[in-house]
Amino acid sequence: MEGVPPYKPDPAKVHAALDTQLSSLDEPPYDGPTGVAALLDACVSVVLRAFEREIRPEREITRFAVRHLLDRLATAAPGRTVEVRVPPYAAVQCVAGPRHTRGTPPNVVETDARTWLDLATGRLTWPAAMAAGKVAASGARADLSEHLPLR
Repeated sequence: MEGVPPYKPDPAKVHAALDTQLSSLDEPPYDGPTGVAALLDACVSVVLRAFEREIRPEREITRFAVRHLLDRLATAAPGRTVEVRVPPYAAVQCVAGPRHTRGTPPNVVETDARTWLDLATGRLTWPAAMAAGKVAASGARADLSEHLPLR
């Protein structure tokens, strides 16, 4: 997004959250690349594995994974026309078009963490999520299908 620095959390905190979640999944500690982007990508993978095993992921690693993919969406579709919310973890504005400045945005997309991660990674399509009622989208520009999955 214009004027907003990219999301760069403390790598030590991301690594700690990753290891905490891996431990709860009875997996060994993370031993992959230690750059922030690699750590955040690993967070996404680990959170998805937790969901697949029907284990509720830890809050901190889920926040890192959600925020990372929201930031990637904002980078891929820059603008301030649509606000994408994944409560309680994060929200971003994205998509080029008329800029919203006050009050409730006219174009809002809201979903839960699992649905967002599935949409962003291509495990779930936008039409399927909408048909299943997993996404609340209001406004003429609140269709993210052309921006998902993230590449």
